[in-house]
Amino acid sequence: MTQPSPSPQTIFETLTAYQKSAALAGAITLDLFTAIAAGATSIEALAKRCGVSDRGIRSLCDYLVATGFLEKRGRLYGLTAGAAAYLDRASDGYVGDAVEFLHSSELQGAFADVPGAVRRGGTVLEQDAFTGPDHPAWAAFARAMAPMATVLAQQLVAFIVGEGWTPGRVLDVSAGHGRYGIALATHWPETSVAFQDWPTVLAVAAEQARAAGLEGRYTLLPGSAFEVDLGGPYDTVLLPNFLHHFDRAACTALLRRLRAVLAPGGRIVAIEAVVDADRVSPAPAAAFGLVMLVTTPGGDVYTRTELEAMFHDAGFDRTVFRPFGEAHQQVIVSTLSNAHRSAIEPDLR
Repeated sequence: MTQPSPSPQTIFETLTAYQKSAALAGAITLDLFTAIAAGATSIEALAKRCGVSDRGIRSLCDYLVATGFLEKRGRLYGLTAGAAAYLDRASDGYVGDAVEFLHSSELQGAFADVPGAVRRGGTVLEQDAFTGPDHPAWAAFARAMAPMATVLAQQLVAFIVGEGWTPGRVLDVSAGHGRYGIALATHWPETSVAFQDWPTVLAVAAEQARAAGLEGRYTLLPGSAFEVDLGGPYDTVLLPNFLHHFDRAACTALLRRLRAVLAPGGRIVAIEAVVDADRVSPAPAAAFGLVMLVTTPGGDVYTRTELEAMFHDAGFDRTVFRPFGEAHQQVIVSTLSNAHRSAIEPDLR
């Protein structure tokens, strides 16, 4: 995949990209976008509402105009369409709370020593900095991503409808906001969902499930997906955006564990960024590989061949890949036939 050759300008812009992220994070923290949406559009009104100096708010707002997050007419500021949709707290699509995770000191710290991570072959942070028990940032991240996940969850429903099967009893692994399991249970009234995640994150999923009217149709499984009693059997196991946090051996071990709680003919439905065999395309998936290097001990972005091998080694018969959501993501459906399950049943006890 050929990319434009970097110029001095793109090099300087990349080396100072932290300034753009810091400005956006600062504006979210000050509730600047919400203030403008509420009618505070002048420097004086914004300074008063946000509790800051006139000079400070002017400099920040002008920077955000220059970088495409705000508009300016005369002395008055306004929101761009994207800012109105995603950065105003009153919007149903608000994602600003993601700042607590995406701009956290932990994540910034992971990227502060890229050479160290490259030398080590994994994160230089404490081994459980992001994948350890009940990391507080994940609850904020789950809440922030819920609006965007709702759109993807409806795409998953449409995919399953198109495939002609029903989800039945569902296990939502690393459920986070729970929107995938909730979407399935909302579309299929006979569906029940078991949400698995760390306790603080499960509180978000439970809140979302109650709001969706699923009381009595869901259960909570707090703890590690590698250790907690998963119950079952399940007709469908959802595994959204989870495998990339771990190395291939751990992924295979988890898939083998999930195989054991599937009902005959059951399916695992995973969602993952998938990189091509050249490992540099599509570009978003390739870039995600570095995120996994600096934030996890062994996580990675995987190719289709690598993912197929994991499912095969875990005992699944057939794995199919379909485009999903963003161009670099795919929905992966792996099945276990009744005959195969009967043959391996003693191994699962």
